[in-house]
Amino acid sequence: LNSYTLWFHLCRAQKKAPKSWMIYLKNLTAADFLLCLGLPLRIADYAGTSDNVHLFYCTYGAPIFYINMYISILLMGYIAINYMKIFHPLRTSFLMTARAARLLSGATWVFFLVPTPAYIILMLNTNKASVSGARTCDVLQSESVKVFYKLFHAGVAIIFLSVLSSLVFCYCSASRRVLQVQRRQLGSSNSKKLVKSRRNMLVLVSVFCICFLPYHLVRLPYILLQGQCSDVLYYLKEVTVLISVFNICLDPLIYVFLCKEFRVQ
Repeated sequence: LNSYTLWFHLCRAQKKAPKSWMIYLKNLTAADFLLCLGLPLRIADYAGTSDNVHLFYCTYGAPIFYINMYISILLMGYIAINYMKIFHPLRTSFLMTARAARLLSGATWVFFLVPTPAYIILMLNTNKASVSGARTCDVLQSESVKVFYKLFHAGVAIIFLSVLSSLVFCYCSASRRVLQVQRRQLGSSNSKKLVKSRRNMLVLVSVFCICFLPYHLVRLPYILLQGQCSDVLYYLKEVTVLISVFNICLDPLIYVFLCKEFRVQ
């Protein structure tokens, strides 16, 4: 499914000047495809074949997972904010243009990719004796990696809460705008267009909450109780990780609802 979506963006999408939200969708597809490439590492790690596989996953596979998750989270936030110009056309700003979409998307990739080599180098210096029998990546971290780890998760927690707040605000704002228009122009083409756009916004918010909210609700106590958490909390965290990976299956729903050309194909 993700291969088809990537093929559509590369080969079938119209060559005319792209809309800003279409640029965000392309980047969301790229992030999902990156996660697909990293899934074999995750599966091999769960299979528990060897300590070397576990160390390899923690060094290379885990960064791919987090890069995908938080780039996807930010891109969904960008799409929602950009989509608001349908409801408030007079408030369109530079941030809603195609040029801004390219700059924001590029900056987002750079923001997450640049620190990744530093994390990998620190993990490569891990004491190999500590790998034996480890079931999580947390126990493999040296003191320097733990500092990096805590700073990263503090930052991405702020990102998640900010995007979640933005999505809820955008949907509530869209719903309020639809009600205002319906009272004045009941049954008009403009009213129907806004209702359809609100539905698309609901799809975006739903995919976001289904995939990412459970993980972050469990992740907070897991980090706070690091080294002291029960098996129940550990397995609950792993289940929410699986749910978050499910976003690569649900993201195409966003393409179907937001992109007419994709529906036609």
